[in-house]
Amino acid sequence: MADRVAGSIVPAVDWQTWTPRDTATLLFVRRDDELLLIRKKRGLGAGKINGPGGRLEPGETPAAAAVREVQEELGITPLDAFPCGELSFQFVDGYSLHCHVFAAHAFTGEPVETEEALPLWTPVSALPYDQMWADDRLWLPHLLSGRPFRGRFLFDGDTMLTHELMVKEPPAR
Repeated sequence: MADRVAGSIVPAVDWQTWTPRDTATLLFVRRDDELLLIRKKRGLGAGKINGPGGRLEPGETPAAAAVREVQEELGITPLDAFPCGELSFQFVDGYSLHCHVFAAHAFTGEPVETEEALPLWTPVSALPYDQMWADDRLWLPHLLSGRPFRGRFLFDGDTMLTHELMVKEPPAR
């Protein structure tokens, strides 16, 4: 079964039986009205702006992986990171990825450039969506407003073909 998008045939994804090849994390550190982003230097999404993150190591929890990846990519340690959402990505070339998304409002250390990433403190009001993955503009505002989300995305390379986003109201405080 397939869907039509902009005159082309797009393979349908059976999300009920879908299994990702890799599991990864993203962790967004917020400081007042700024978000710590990175310009990714290598790997999936090289050249794009995103949050720090990466794949889980065997036996590692998503929360531990998120903190480790920020330490490796930026030289800081996020404090009290909390889960915000989950993202599932299927690429038409067969690659698939499930991503656990976290945020933190405190950290120790100072962000530094590494072989993997260039740190970018960015005003929340001026996020560079035109330099990010196409799906980011759909779910990142929900992360910033505290609404838990779950997204499913089909990509052909850098082009998002289809998406589905479910958003919940933030938990009562």
